[in-house]
Amino acid sequence: MTTLAAAVASRLPTGLVASAAVALYPRFEPELRRLADFCPPGTTAVDIGGWYGPWSHRLARRCAEVVTIEPVPHLADHLRRTLPSNARVVQGAATDRAGSTVRLWFPEGDHGDRGVSSLERRDIHAHCVEVESLTVDGLGLRGVGFVKMDVDGAEVAALRGAQELLRRERPALLVELESRLGPIGPAVALLTGQGYAGWVLAGRSWRPLAGFDLPGHQARTEHLVHQGLLRRALPRRERYINSVLFLPEGRRPGV
Repeated sequence: MTTLAAAVASRLPTGLVASAAVALYPRFEPELRRLADFCPPGTTAVDIGGWYGPWSHRLARRCAEVVTIEPVPHLADHLRRTLPSNARVVQGAATDRAGSTVRLWFPEGDHGDRGVSSLERRDIHAHCVEVESLTVDGLGLRGVGFVKMDVDGAEVAALRGAQELLRRERPALLVELESRLGPIGPAVALLTGQGYAGWVLAGRSWRPLAGFDLPGHQARTEHLVHQGLLRRALPRRERYINSVLFLPEGRRPGV
């Protein structure tokens, strides 16, 4: 199910939609305002699933370099034109194999602007394009302090393609996990096996994922997902939480 705002987005000028996304995202994704809690300054950040760049823009202010991975061709072109000079855009889909093509699925009438494209086909998807696949490990990055991942249900494959980087660099990761798109257990188990522990920003405080019923919370607040950007940005008592921060065991947000 998509919102009216999401449907209209594909008909508005790209620059207008991008400006709205960059301006409004920190209001309903407060993790973006809390970079100091987990993103070391002066390091390299990786933004997997850049969309219109709300995370890449903010990360570029804090980090020495930002590498943005975006599979949708026209969005990757837009990011190359609009991101700061310390951001590098790589067009492709992050998965566990490189050098091949994969199908990227979109809803009817959408070409990536709604932000719900995925390598995993769901009932909302109607058509696809072939895009190049890549692995994060294959990019040969060094000095990575933070990775943000928004791949709409294809998290496990993307994480498998970054195993060497996680082992070597031990970066913080912020992964969007939604039980409505599929079980979140496999991605959590993969990262737990790598020595990571999950945290969620509930209210103003970080809480351990192990003591937080994320699927239950998402089931209770899913109606908020189907509201438009402007309405979701309004102050409210409760929000829909879908971002999980993973830190190496023994490390806490803000420390």
